[in-house]
Amino acid sequence: MDFNGAAVLVTGANRGLGRAFAQEFVKRGAKVYGGARNPASVVDEGVVPVQLDVTDDAQVEAAAKELGDVSIVINNAGVLVGSQDVDSLKAEFEVNFFGVVRTTDAFAPILKANGGGAIVNVLSILSFVGRPAWRGYAATKAAAWSLTKSTREALREQGTQVVAVHSGFIDTDMAAGQDGPKITTEDLVSQVLRALENGDEEVLADDRTRAVKASLAS
Repeated sequence: MDFNGAAVLVTGANRGLGRAFAQEFVKRGAKVYGGARNPASVVDEGVVPVQLDVTDDAQVEAAAKELGDVSIVINNAGVLVGSQDVDSLKAEFEVNFFGVVRTTDAFAPILKANGGGAIVNVLSILSFVGRPAWRGYAATKAAAWSLTKSTREALREQGTQVVAVHSGFIDTDMAAGQDGPKITTEDLVSQVLRALENGDEEVLADDRTRAVKASLAS
């Protein structure tokens, strides 16, 4: 896959991993749309700000109508509320699962019209394991992993590559309070772009994630 001249939509592009994706695609010569709830927070040179709250049906539909040249979608937007009440879990599902559903459904026909393209879903090591303190977040990522596999089958005929990205802690604000090894955003983005170039369907970004995925069979 050639990124030079491609049109890429990155959700949650104003900070953290999403910003790193946007910056790297710009370096590779892509036209980059940076989706964010507050488009004024997308400030990197070469990134076109787009009003995009993935929990808002109207905004997702408007973005799809406006961005008809997109051939790569990076479903990166995500939240970790951390509280255990039902309303907090619903808020996490609205972004981490239903946000992916909305964006995928809106842009899949556009990707088809543009030759197939690719969808990248940023998931987590918690797609595979649960943690009591993060039960909502883990459940959203497990659900999004299942969704990713269904999406891959649904869009295979139209030639759309669908990539699942799993990682442990990433060195962003979301994991700032966590101990233990963290992968850099640059490393993770590099792995994802390499997967897109190679036609891969999955990125297991670090040793711990690879070990956990391998242990599922046992």
